[in-house]
Amino acid sequence: MSARQPRQAISHSSEANINCSCFTRFNQKVLIDTTPLPEDIPKVPEIGASSAPLLSASFFIGARCKPYNDDFMVCKTESNGKGEIECMKEGRKVTRCAASVLEDINKHCLAEFRRHWECLDNNNQQLWQCRRAETKLNTCVFDNLKLEKHIPDTPENETPVHLRKRQIYSQNL
Repeated sequence: MSARQPRQAISHSSEANINCSCFTRFNQKVLIDTTPLPEDIPKVPEIGASSAPLLSASFFIGARCKPYNDDFMVCKTESNGKGEIECMKEGRKVTRCAASVLEDINKHCLAEFRRHWECLDNNNQQLWQCRRAETKLNTCVFDNLKLEKHIPDTPENETPVHLRKRQIYSQNL
C-alpha cells in the first residue's frame, strides 16, 4: 500500500496553474457575464462607445435624460446601493435615452461631434484643450436638437468655463 504523497508547494507559474485544478479559470476572450437576466427586465443593446465620445456627449445626455437619471438614482438610494436587479429597469431607460442622444448627435452633428471627441481622445480627455471644437459642437447640437450644455453649480455671477473667450491653460488658444 503506498502512502499518499504530501502535496507539493504550488508556484505561481503558468505551468502550475494549468496543472492545478484549484484555480478558477476565466475565458480571456469573452469578458461578459453570461448569466441571463430575469424575463421582466426589458432588453436594451449596450451603447458601445468609448470614453471620449461619451464625455463629449455627456452634458447633452444629462440635459435630455435627467428625469431617467433621477429615477435611477432614487432607486439606488432607496435600495442602499444594493439594487442591481431592482433598479435594472430604470438603468435600461437611462441607457436607451443615452443611446437616442448619441444617435441624434451622429445624425445631425457628426462632423463636429467627431472633431470634438477625437480632440478629447488626443488630449488626455482634458475638456479645456478642446474648447474650439466644443463650441462648434454646442452650437450645432443647440441649433438641431435644442439641447444646451449646462454645468451644474456654476455661480450665477461667473461666465461658465466653456463660454469664456480665453482658456488660461489651453495650448490651443
